[in-house]
Order: sequence, then structure tokens, then C-alpha cells
Amino acid sequence: MNDTANLGGLRVLVVEDEMMVSMLIEDMLTDLGCTVIGPASRLDEAFELARASDIDCAVLDVNLGGQPIFPLADLLRERGLPFAFATGYGDAGLREVDRGAPVLQKPFREGDLARVLGELRAKVG
Repeated sequence: MNDTANLGGLRVLVVEDEMMVSMLIEDMLTDLGCTVIGPASRLDEAFELARASDIDCAVLDVNLGGQPIFPLADLLRERGLPFAFATGYGDAGLREVDRGAPVLQKPFREGDLARVLGELRAKVG
């Protein structure tokens, strides 16, 4: 993907419980010109950021230390905020309501993230 200019300024909530993965995602987002919100490594922290921050979209780790991310996905969906799941299991671990949401298969590259963010940006009102 060559056209990453349209990602500049995109405010992305990052929810990831593995510190090294979180740092890598932050670096990729910064390289793409996005503003990183968070990251959050716990569900309660993610809820707080989602409610208190001005975000455009989110990248959500499906499993936060054994706790599913789905309650946060429901909140974002209710607020009309697009999100992508990040997981090593593809869409196999998603609920039926979440099928069709973008999935970043871990490990992913910056180009994969940029492509998915482009999809999310198109959904931002």
C-alpha cells in the first residue's frame, strides 16, 4: 500500500496485553502518521480510554490475559466506531456478530495494518 497519507491524524485506540506487540503496533501507527490512544493492556483500562478519549477507530487484541475483548467491541459498535481485531487465530475465535470485522492475523506487518486502517478510515463518520 503506497497511499498512507490518508491515515495521517487518525486517532487509533490500541488494546493489546503483550508489551512487545503493543510497542510494535505503536511504532507502526506512528510511522503511518496516526495518533496512538493508549495502549491499554486491561479491559477496564480500555473501557476508560474508549469512553474518555476522542478516537476514530481501534485495534483490539481478542484475548487480554484470558479475558475476551468482546464487551469493548460491543461498546464501540454501539458508538458507531469501527475496529479491527488482532489475533493469532484468524476469525475462528470471533463471535457471529463480529464476523466480517477486519482481522489482523498476528504477526502482521505495517502494510497489513495500513490496509486495515484504510478500511476503518473509510467507515469513520
